[in-house]
Amino acid sequence: MGMIDEIREQPSVIARAIEVNQVTTGRVAELAGGCTHVVIAARGTSDNAARYAQYVWGTRNGLSVGLTTPSLFSIYDHPPRLTDALVVGISQSGQSPDIVSVLEEGRSQKRPTVAFTNDPGSPLAAEADVIVDLSAGVEESVAATKTYTSTLAMIALVSHALNAVTGSLNEVGGSVAGVLQLEEVIRMAAWSFTDIEHCAVLGRGFNQATAFEWALKLQELTHVVAQPFSTADFLHGPVAVVEPGYPVFAVTMRGPAHREVSDVLHRAAEAGARLLTISDDPALTVLAGNHITIPDAIGEWLTPVPAIVVGQLFVYHLTLAKGLDPEQPRGLKKVTRTT
Repeated sequence: MGMIDEIREQPSVIARAIEVNQVTTGRVAELAGGCTHVVIAARGTSDNAARYAQYVWGTRNGLSVGLTTPSLFSIYDHPPRLTDALVVGISQSGQSPDIVSVLEEGRSQKRPTVAFTNDPGSPLAAEADVIVDLSAGVEESVAATKTYTSTLAMIALVSHALNAVTGSLNEVGGSVAGVLQLEEVIRMAAWSFTDIEHCAVLGRGFNQATAFEWALKLQELTHVVAQPFSTADFLHGPVAVVEPGYPVFAVTMRGPAHREVSDVLHRAAEAGARLLTISDDPALTVLAGNHITIPDAIGEWLTPVPAIVVGQLFVYHLTLAKGLDPEQPRGLKKVTRTT
């Protein structure tokens, strides 16, 4: 099974993960009772899922969520105090020693630990009080797709559990299925960017995670130097790189952050930027030379799932358009172990 097959499999993967983890996410909520904050250990794609958790568990559940510095736990061997923290590790393989070391230290400090992983038999899972099984099946493609969206869905399901909400989240898989119907539109957009060597990728709020994950996929597969930014950070200096023809990609959904992102895009357009936008706001069609509208509107907090599927399809087709092989990204392996 190749990358495109795994992209197209995502509605069923999300549905399966939701079904499998209804009880498990309730146990995570029980562990979180009495915790004042959450610390998350992750790398790469999983780090971007952790960015999503910061916004979801922060806005919807009132938790302060921080990303750990795994090197403090591993190579420096000076871990911080984890008092009152729920310690979470996110890793599709569960193999990276530095991520495992964070959960090991959590257990040593008698803190509750949770692993989000696609391998319940992994070293990371062995250190967890509760294992959230991503239930994605074997992911053969080097570039993670279905394990990423499954992780986002499980983060959302935990949020429901923390608030004692029994919603099914079935609308998420339905929205992804709607995005998959846009593949030809996305392919055509990708082919119009075959000449680019660099770009900025913008987002804010819940979809800051999407911007970072989209940029990561661009770097992994197309060798484009894609730099992700919160639009707020972009205005603090990097906006100076925008000149006529400079590629600016953005993801923005209607919600509290939308106006600011739109304002930044208008500013970039005035400077002559070459814009590509992913949004549920059709008004951006007039602004951007390439615009992909997310169908079947869902709550803003859930839009990072269908939004990144647009990004995955875009990167897949751009990779092909550049004459590269999405199944053999240069210098990468499926499992990366960092210490």
